[in-house]
Formats: sequence, structure tokens, C-alpha cells
Amino acid sequence: MLGVMAVPASLRPRVLRPQLLRSRAPGTGPAGAARTPGQHDAAVVAALADPATFPPLDPSRRPWPGREVASGGVTLHVRETPGPDGCRAVYVHGLGGSATNWTDLAALLSTRATGTAVDLPGFGRSRPPAGFDFTPAAHADALLCFLAGRNEPVHLLGNSFGGAVALSVAARRPELVRTLTLVSPAMPDLRPDPRRMADARLALALIPGRIGERARAGLAAVPPRVRAEQVVRVCFGDPTRVPEHRLVEAAEDIAYRSGLAWAQEAGERTARGLVASWWWGASPWATAARVQAPTLVVWGERDRMVSPRLATRTAAAIPGARLLMLPGVGHVAQIEAADTVARAVAALWAGAAGATGEDGSRA
Repeated sequence: MLGVMAVPASLRPRVLRPQLLRSRAPGTGPAGAARTPGQHDAAVVAALADPATFPPLDPSRRPWPGREVASGGVTLHVRETPGPDGCRAVYVHGLGGSATNWTDLAALLSTRATGTAVDLPGFGRSRPPAGFDFTPAAHADALLCFLAGRNEPVHLLGNSFGGAVALSVAARRPELVRTLTLVSPAMPDLRPDPRRMADARLALALIPGRIGERARAGLAAVPPRVRAEQVVRVCFGDPTRVPEHRLVEAAEDIAYRSGLAWAQEAGERTARGLVASWWWGASPWATAARVQAPTLVVWGERDRMVSPRLATRTAAAIPGARLLMLPGVGHVAQIEAADTVARAVAALWAGAAGATGEDGSRA
């Protein structure tokens, strides 16, 4: 499956040297040569804000307080980070993840924006509404309605499946999105690579009938601590950096969700819906081309879940997007390299503020 499966709430980030990508004029290849079919424009490197402008990060911080919020006819469980009035960031987790995946990044950005990390329907602690079909379009509709109901443009950030959802919202309702940050978004990637799965039985669990039933039963019998360790191994570039107390938190979260009647169905149906959308849904590449918001694309060079080879193509597909490649980092850069990601996000926000009026309209 793509995305984060009950990943630890937060980690102490390390200082990383992002890989700088040389920018080229649109439509040209090396040295200004004409671009050949199938070749993509090189992405423009992301700027980084001064590290001295961020608050110190507490590696032992517990997840931000959570509550249910109703907005636009949608009720979601959210975790809120206090910050300045008039500037709000909304964070969207990956498949199998939750609002706790943004604990550290939201803390680092809290002097710049009030944070709202959402649990998508059926994930975290958000109960899915009756009849919810768990397709990417349904998740995007839920988030779009939630944001529209709050009636203020936001800085929108998404990881993995949450990145695909955020991309759709930004393309459909540009007036709701000040800036867009995509961390290893779930762009179409149909590689048959077993390294992408925390447990090989995850693929079998999606098969109808007895094979799927046996796989699901086997997965359910795996102790929460073991499942947390499996997820860390597949989602992080360097799993040894995960401290013990974060693994404990992750195991506790897995144990809690195992008692929710709708959790397993939500994960399985959303995973199937995502892969099906790559074959029969609207093209994510065409969706990316419609995004109007200033955009940052972040990718870890050790991402096993969604190939880093898609990073440049994704950034090139979004008009004016910047790209940050992080060596040694896996699928959840907002956790594994929170400090560097925060610097890139803050620079994006500052640049967008300089290009708009006080009311958020384009200058």
C-alpha cells in the first residue's frame, strides 16, 4: 500500500543538505536544446528560510490536542496547533496515517500559522459518514467541503495519499488554497516492488475471497509493536533514527484503531480506490497542470513507497512549482526531516505573501 501506516507521531529531525536541482527554461533540455518527447522540464530548486527563525523543536512532544469539528456538512477529527490569527495551515496525512503525522512540522511552523491537521474519513479518529465510498474523489470532496465551510484560504499540505487529495482540492477550488505543499504525493506508480509494503500480506488482503480473508486474519494477529516496526522500516530512509518512545506511541495508536469497526474497511477500500483511480480516473498529471497556487514538491531520495523518479515530473507538471529533494530520507519527509521541510515551506509562504495583497488576492 501507499502511504503511512500508523507512523510515529514525530521525530527529532536532522540537518540535511538538500540536493539542488538546476533549473532550465521551459521546453528545453540541456544547454537550451529542444526537449525530446517524454522529457520533462527540470524543476526549480526550492528556497530555504533562515533556520534561526524557527522555534526549538521538542522531540518528546505529544500529539497536539484533538477534537471533532463540523464544517461544510463534514465532521472530521482534527488536531490543532495554536498560532497567529489570520493565517491557517491544513495538513493532510497519507494512507493509513493520521493527524499525528504532522506533530513536528506543525510545531516548527506554529509561529507562522495556526495549524489544523485533519483525519480523513475512516482514518485516525474520524468516523466515516454512512455510505462513504472511500475513493480518492470522495476524500477530496470531504476535504473540499470542510475547507469551504470555514471560508478562509489556507496553506494546504499533504503527504502521500493526502498529497493526491490536496492536489485535487487545489486544482478544483483555487480560491481555497494560498499555497500547496506536496510531500511524496501518491502520483501513479505501478511498480511491482515488494519493498513498498510493510507486510507482503497487505497485497493479498485486497483480493476478494478466501485468500484475502486469510491474509487479513494474519495481519490482524500481528502485535501492534511489530506492525509499528514494519511501517517504520518501509517508510523511513533511516529506521534506526526512530526513538523508542515514538515506537510506543505508534503501537498504542495501532492498538486503538484495531478496535474501531470501520478502520480496516477504510484502509482497504481507500487503497483499492487509489490504485483503481490511476487506471480509470481523471489523470493526476492533468489535475496537476490546473493548480494555480504557489507549490512546493518535497521528495526523499530513499522513498520506497512512491518512486523518487516521479519527483521532477510532478514538479514540472505544476506551473511554477519548486522541488526539494532530500538525500537519505524516505516517504515521510515531514517527520524524518521536519526542520528542512519547515524551512522550505516557510520560504514558499513568504514568497506567496509577497506576491499577493493583504486580502490574499494576486498582486
